[in-house]
Amino acid sequence: MSTFLSTFRRARTGGDAPDALARSEKRDSVEKSSEIDVNLLDVDHDTTPGGLTFEEDTAGGMGRHLGIFSCTLLIVGRIIGTGIFSTPASILGSVGSVGASLMLWVLGFVLSFCGLFVWLEFGTMFPRSGGEKVYLEVVYKKPKYLATVIFAANAIILGFSSSNCLVFAQNILVSAGHSADRWVVRGIALGVIFFTTFLHGFTPRLGVYLMNVLSVFKIFILIFIVIAGWVVLSGKTHIEDPHVNFRDAFAGSSHSGNDYATATFKVLFAYSGWSNVNYVMNDIRDPVRTLKIAGPLGLGLTSVLYLLANVAYFSASTKQEIVKSGVTVASLFFKNVFGTSAQKALTVFVALSALGNVITSTFAAARVNQELAKEGIPLPFGNRFWASNWPTDKSPLPGLIVHLIPSVIVIIAPPPAVAYPFILDVEGYPQQIINLFVVIGLLYLRWKKPHLRRPFKVWWPLAMFFLAAAVFLLVAPFLRPANGVGDTPPLPYYLYCLVGIGVVFFGVAYWAVWRLVLPWMFGYELVPKKEELGDGTVFTSFSRRKAE
Repeated sequence: MSTFLSTFRRARTGGDAPDALARSEKRDSVEKSSEIDVNLLDVDHDTTPGGLTFEEDTAGGMGRHLGIFSCTLLIVGRIIGTGIFSTPASILGSVGSVGASLMLWVLGFVLSFCGLFVWLEFGTMFPRSGGEKVYLEVVYKKPKYLATVIFAANAIILGFSSSNCLVFAQNILVSAGHSADRWVVRGIALGVIFFTTFLHGFTPRLGVYLMNVLSVFKIFILIFIVIAGWVVLSGKTHIEDPHVNFRDAFAGSSHSGNDYATATFKVLFAYSGWSNVNYVMNDIRDPVRTLKIAGPLGLGLTSVLYLLANVAYFSASTKQEIVKSGVTVASLFFKNVFGTSAQKALTVFVALSALGNVITSTFAAARVNQELAKEGIPLPFGNRFWASNWPTDKSPLPGLIVHLIPSVIVIIAPPPAVAYPFILDVEGYPQQIINLFVVIGLLYLRWKKPHLRRPFKVWWPLAMFFLAAAVFLLVAPFLRPANGVGDTPPLPYYLYCLVGIGVVFFGVAYWAVWRLVLPWMFGYELVPKKEELGDGTVFTSFSRRKAE
């Protein structure tokens, strides 16, 4: 197979020209080191995602340079951001009781693992970068490119890292003893997103190293909080009654489905990132084995730390104190247990955690954007630039720029006090729409193509539970909350749902204009053509031909 592919590439690139031969040999070595088998080369053309073959899609860039350690930390670093330090207070405020709050964190743990197993089955069957883009393309082939464009609308419009940039800015100002002026916060947040863009764009290896360092740092911070919580529960600190929140823990629980749905979105936001490795599969050594190990290991580690950290928070503060703390529940914990000086130190830790999350999420988002450009999704100035690894031939700076633009807009446009909770909600809703279609697609493939080789196979009741949860999370937010206004006043409680649905319909409209309206109006048809860049990256471009 390797010899055949090598011969095919030399014929396609015009013989044994030195640059073509060098790229051919590089790909051969990548295939050997990655133990890629026939199944992974998309020989079943009915299930080939998109318009590129496996070999074409995985060419270019730095090649497969990420191992199990980096991939595990890629998940840990993406999951542990600001959610565990910030959202427990708003979740408790929504559901009304400590018991219900802890149950939602357990539910988030279960749902995340169900989702992880679904994504593991897809990811090991089709180990390409892009995540849900690839899985939707495999199943929803008609109308052509519709699923890809809908996913692109969500990934680009809502694929920002603004919330963590804002949290970094606010915590740095607090730690320095300065007031969090609106434009100062925005200025620092802009500095963070521009720094991250240039870091990954011009020094990709340093970016991966910094990701790993900050991920390990965040693990140690959560372990410290967990151990401190155990000490508090032992009764050996000045906390008068560390068990008060665990007596009659469900007292005051909300009876509104909207409250639980909105709170669940926040929990899932805190867990989001378990699919991070699926977005960068082209960068991973031995992708199938690595994904099967790094996925459960990364999510399992963070889930245990999350549950124990929540117990620690509730042991050191009353329910009323936590609800009033807003987005500073971890800060309240440090203040009550260690004093004001430790509280200021914690703000630095939260800021660094937010920075690590920005760096990690941006790394993956850029590669998703690059995959969309390689597929031929129409972007301004043509796809050659956006699909490239310019200027280093190692990292997709154009894909990073695509991620940068919406992040800057969200940082500047809304007031930070309203932006953070609204962003949490609006990011989660359209993702649940995508999750719904991905799990339906998995069940469809099980039915239509039961003999496809599946290196990992999810137990179908787990997939069905994930499906049911996705349906609930799409319907329940439209139910009126108990307080009548939700958690983002003065904005209507259902606005984030409408924005999410609007993004999906924008994708449909964009596809219709590109594929139907403009060709009909001007009498042409779109003809796809594959092109290859200097580093071996292959992308699809479209030319216009007069319709007959």
